[in-house]
Amino acid sequence: QTLMCLCLVLGTGTRRIHVSTAFSAKAKVAMSRFEPGSSINYEKMHENINIVRRRLSRPLTLSEKIVYGHLDDPAGQEIDRGRTYLRLRPDRVAMQDATAQMAMLQFISSGLPTVAVPSTIHCDHLIEAQIGGVQDLQRAKDINEEVYNFLATAAAKYGVGFWKPGSGIIHQIILENYAYPGVMLIGTDSHTPNGGGLGSICIGVGGADAVDVMAGIPWELKCPKVIGVKLTGTLSGWTSPKDVILKVAGILTVKGGTGAIVEYHGPGVDSISCTGMATICNMGAEIGATTSIFPYNHRMKTYMEKTGRGEIATVADLFKDDLVPDKGCEYDQVIEINLSELKPHINGPFTPDLAHPVSDIGAIAKKSGWPLEVKVGLIGSCTNSSYEDMGRAASLAKQALDKGLKCKAQFTVTPGSEQIRATIERDGYAKILSDVGGIVLANACGPCIGQWDRCDVKKGEKNTIVTSFNRNFTARNDANPATHAFVTSPEIVTALAIAGTLDFDPETDYLTTPSGEKFKLEPPTGDELPSRDFDPGQDTYQHPPAEGGSVKVNVSPSSNRLQLLEPFDKWHGKDLENMRVLIKVKGKCTTDHISAAGPWLKFRGHLDNISNNLLIGAVNIENDAVNKIKNQLTGEYGGVPDVARYYKANGESWVVVGDENYGEGSSREHAALEPRHLGGRAIIVKSFARIHETNLKKQGLLPLTFADPKDYDKIRPDDKISITGLKSFAPGKPVTAVIKHSDGNQDSISLNHTFNETQIEWFQAGSALNRMKELQ
Repeated sequence: QTLMCLCLVLGTGTRRIHVSTAFSAKAKVAMSRFEPGSSINYEKMHENINIVRRRLSRPLTLSEKIVYGHLDDPAGQEIDRGRTYLRLRPDRVAMQDATAQMAMLQFISSGLPTVAVPSTIHCDHLIEAQIGGVQDLQRAKDINEEVYNFLATAAAKYGVGFWKPGSGIIHQIILENYAYPGVMLIGTDSHTPNGGGLGSICIGVGGADAVDVMAGIPWELKCPKVIGVKLTGTLSGWTSPKDVILKVAGILTVKGGTGAIVEYHGPGVDSISCTGMATICNMGAEIGATTSIFPYNHRMKTYMEKTGRGEIATVADLFKDDLVPDKGCEYDQVIEINLSELKPHINGPFTPDLAHPVSDIGAIAKKSGWPLEVKVGLIGSCTNSSYEDMGRAASLAKQALDKGLKCKAQFTVTPGSEQIRATIERDGYAKILSDVGGIVLANACGPCIGQWDRCDVKKGEKNTIVTSFNRNFTARNDANPATHAFVTSPEIVTALAIAGTLDFDPETDYLTTPSGEKFKLEPPTGDELPSRDFDPGQDTYQHPPAEGGSVKVNVSPSSNRLQLLEPFDKWHGKDLENMRVLIKVKGKCTTDHISAAGPWLKFRGHLDNISNNLLIGAVNIENDAVNKIKNQLTGEYGGVPDVARYYKANGESWVVVGDENYGEGSSREHAALEPRHLGGRAIIVKSFARIHETNLKKQGLLPLTFADPKDYDKIRPDDKISITGLKSFAPGKPVTAVIKHSDGNQDSISLNHTFNETQIEWFQAGSALNRMKELQ
């Protein structure tokens, strides 16, 4: 069995594999949408793994194999889990349309003629759920025509594949087309880890990281720790893959996975479908994990065969030892879950790690004063919109219909991709879900990210919704801070939508038919994959031309949606003196608080306009108010972005002070671009979420953490802060903050950072993009 010079070449929806002569006949696949240049060399990865294994003299986890297998310099790279920074060569980049705007604007600023690695843009974030799929999609095309045209032409010019609006959600498209065992992919969305369900290392990043990879620059990642989740037993009945991650979220909390890859293993893995594994990996973003992954097995092979990638599975089989953990490998932490004992869970409200068994949620809700009536049940999203998910939900809907029942709550269905939509329509699932009261929405993110024109409750009205989404922060889904959003499986969502109340346990409770008959829902059932092939639906992919240099990309100077970028100023070489405290944030501050989504998505390509949402959702510790801070120059109170603009116009730099896990949530780099654009210099907090901390560094800001978390209490809203020691700024060396109080007293505190040498150069140059230009 010799496969010298084996090279696996993947295209967008087309797969061509060049292997040894023995396999070349099997490997020829002629399909449309081939994107040249997409390749991974399994043999090279194998060589890298062996180099590292010899150096470390120990067995490797699966995560380590794939990550270290993509090292730029496996022989010389310093490797220490949780400490050193790795220089990696990812195979592919994927961008969703909201983040792709800024990523492509940055790439245009780099001056490079074309991307160095295969890259794609996916139009899924700008489609608002309002009436139904067809109407909402057309409305989005009309409203966002300028942005879609920019993305389509920029993609064509720079060699990027373009998935048009209606294609589906980026993570589902990746699973169906690009993910495969051993690939390393980065995506400008926090739920990129969805691809771990196919044995891939898929990591969410900011747009500036994507630009590095598209420019052919090694990508830096702090060497992840590895958390092992050992699964035993077998899933059955009402328990679903979603319950695995809901349970893990309850154990690890929203920051328990920070700096680590979560690696699932053990005999229980084989009882989970490939798309179920993707669901689990997807929501690993909610525990702060770098990514999550499952070992290669027959469930993945079957999925690849059904999605036209059987040849890849054939080659993966030959390298299977590199796609599973070594025996005897060690994890930094191990969690054990017996799937046979796991019960259905529902997490929330207001945070995805507040875990409850479904059997207990009614009593907990009554005790806590949460509304019991379920106003809306929403299934689908990138987390749970597989064929299996839709089939299991439809099996429950069919039982209700057969008894003369429909949903008491409103019910929405979001297909994850055009392929899923077309297939569930062909196989009758869509009709069943519609007949029970469901509205089928566009193949897009929709309500999951706040793209929902909700009209059934007024803002401020206390109510409950249940979703099969991944994230349920305050006001995330519908912009209503009084909405109690709960995250659970599509099966439980469907059951609760039929019952109309949170106080319903489908394993024990009965429904009542119109004739008064009592009946209990049977556990959901559904095929893992369609018995026939998937129906691909409409062709929604734009292939980049062989030569895109002549393509014109227009950005109107008068546009309020798009704006070409100006470089940020360089560091002046001195300490940062007497900076204002723009806001001292109280409690949880996610990227939704820092740069809201929803209606603000339309400005994702216009830095100045979107900066008007800077920190408008954060709570000011001074008055417990939102978007109301004191302008220390005028003495008047105003909105956060307004005061920031005033300080900038008057030559005053400023800092933000925050709490734990600052920047939790989405990968959106706008949460880092905006404070930089409006005059911010440093963000000082108790701890950061991984992606946000990196995004801040990329834009030339200083993300700093209190050496003593109690020092958070020393800072007052009217203080002036100086950051000293910047002339000797070095990795591992703390800096000092001098806090000058208005009463004439002052405190000096120590601030830690995680900058390495390269990242310090970003700061000194003013941004990572500035540094890239310096090196050209």
